Amino acid sequence: MHTHSLAEYMECIYRGDWQGVGELMFSSANKLAKAGADFLICPDNTIHQALPYVEPHSPLPWLHIVDVVAARAVERGFRCLGLTGTRWLVDSEVYPEKLAVRGLRYVRPNTTERDEINRIIMDELVYGVFKPEAAAYLRQVIGRMKDEGCDAVVLGCTEIPLIMNDSISPLPTLDSTRLLARAALGRAVQGPEPGLIETPHLDLKPSAA
Repeated sequence: MHTHSLAEYMECIYRGDWQGVGELMFSSANKLAKAGADFLICPDNTIHQALPYVEPHSPLPWLHIVDVVAARAVERGFRCLGLTGTRWLVDSEVYPEKLAVRGLRYVRPNTTERDEINRIIMDELVYGVFKPEAAAYLRQVIGRMKDEGCDAVVLGCTEIPLIMNDSISPLPTLDSTRLLARAALGRAVQGPEPGLIETPHLDLKPSAA
């Protein structure tokens, strides 16, 4: 396991420097490869936006979080997913592109909802602040997504499951981080699960970064 500090990542994200985010990820990838890892995962949904900068020179294959979520959604018979997460994630094509490949539809939060969910994540949950009002707001957003035809919701942020789960959500939840952890365990013990797609391992010499 290796990570750079959240502050280092956020410096890049706030200025829209996704290549910089990729360089941090690539640095971790090299360290983990040298430590003996067989494959890589990133439990942070948002920084998956930087994987295109990492993959071409990655020393190891990656198990993509959205491939895991999409595979489980198909397995459970879901057809339209609500997306929750940071503003950077829901504004991106990280989920839409891969969900479309699986024939899955999606609904994003509207602009006001994106801003408020992002505030809850970055100003409260990251700091260990859990307010009933935040959970109520997420329930409200998920309820709207249900009304728009969603039959499940993606908890697309590590922190969201701290205040949202199946017992209180208007829709069945897909906890992306937990699903990735389980898929990684299965991959480590038994090899790739059927239907999951790993990014290719290119036999390129890692840089000295």
